[in-house]
Amino acid sequence: MPLSSLIDDLFDDLSRPGMPWQIGAIVACMLVGWLVARLVRVLWSRRPGHEDSLHTGVASFTHVMGPLLVVALLSLAQFLLAKYRFHTNIVKVAIPIFWSLGVIRLVFYLLRRVFARRRPLDDSFVTLEKIVALVVWVAVVLYITGMWPDIFDFLDSYTLKYGPKKSSQVSLADLLQGIVTVAVLLMLALWAGTALEERLMGMTALHSSLRAALARVSRAVLIVGAVLLSLNLVGIDLTVLSVFGGALGVGLGLGMQRIASNYVSGFIILLERSLSIGDMISVTNFTGKVTQINTRYTVLQGLDGVETVVPNEMLISGTVQNQSLSNRRVRASTKITVAYGSDLDLVMPLLIAQAVGTPRVLEEPAPGCSLSRFGPEGYELDLGFWIADPENGQGGVVSEINKKIYALVQSGDIKLGYPSVDTRLLDSHIASIVARITQPAPDSGATSN
Repeated sequence: MPLSSLIDDLFDDLSRPGMPWQIGAIVACMLVGWLVARLVRVLWSRRPGHEDSLHTGVASFTHVMGPLLVVALLSLAQFLLAKYRFHTNIVKVAIPIFWSLGVIRLVFYLLRRVFARRRPLDDSFVTLEKIVALVVWVAVVLYITGMWPDIFDFLDSYTLKYGPKKSSQVSLADLLQGIVTVAVLLMLALWAGTALEERLMGMTALHSSLRAALARVSRAVLIVGAVLLSLNLVGIDLTVLSVFGGALGVGLGLGMQRIASNYVSGFIILLERSLSIGDMISVTNFTGKVTQINTRYTVLQGLDGVETVVPNEMLISGTVQNQSLSNRRVRASTKITVAYGSDLDLVMPLLIAQAVGTPRVLEEPAPGCSLSRFGPEGYELDLGFWIADPENGQGGVVSEINKKIYALVQSGDIKLGYPSVDTRLLDSHIASIVARITQPAPDSGATSN
């Protein structure tokens, strides 16, 4: 309706006895919608295991549920008021307002679920949300004031040509509708892919690599399906994609072959299960725990916390040392040098006893001690033991065993070897110097004769 007639109708409703019923219905619908959404959020938070990754964001979706419930209740109130012959102009204005609030919150919910579920919001994301809110509110204002049909007719009359044929043209309104359709369907596909990924990653019965592969494939299928469906709804002939496919093939052959190789390598890694999330691997000069296996790269987190992004092609074409591929047990060791003259039959069992019972040290295979070599300082002994969690590193458990050995050294049960210095050459050199000093000087008179 035009803005002038809308204002006249609103003022007309204010002078009628049914106006309090409209105001009361709006307030009641707002309270009921808010209370129901609040109740659902509280009940969900008290649900056992609500923080598990299997849920798909029900707790945050309650923020969207509130405005949508208000819209549904306002539509019911409008029907009842009209049935009893009350004017409903104020309710008609309230419905699109709450519709817009619900749409804004729904868009925010989808964007946060897709792009910001694992990282804090940055300024660009907040700016995007503000732009979306501004566009929605402007559309609502145009709809309420009755200006939207005129703007739509203008956009529909303005056409753009994209080919030599007369039929190769599209109106600006159809173009904008196509963009909105593609954006909405693509966002829904990304949200569905994210929800499906969370559910798959929570299925512990499946192998972690298989879960990651299914999640990547399902997301790719949903995105491709959303794009094709949106293009079909807009009216774009899908045969034009053959040209795009040819251009993509040329691009892959010329400059994108490394990128395509990384993507294919990522799927190969996930399907053949040569790497799994949590494995401790070494590739070239990098060592760390696998924290992410993406379609293009794999993330390794070192023991110092530094993350390394390794292209998947390196994991396929190069040599990778996996400490937990089929057996997670890894041998670690510490070396100690005891003084010559020590009774090895007593020292070696004593060292083994220090490793037994230390946290993270396995009982089977049992720790062992061996004589490595006869060093210049003493007997060099190697105390070896096994751990089952290589992703946590070896430094902590080695340090604990070394502290126990240090206590034995302090108590005198073990004597460490010290470097021995051969002083025979030094003694001979000192003796020659002393001999020259103590030798009597020759007679100067006899020399002169």
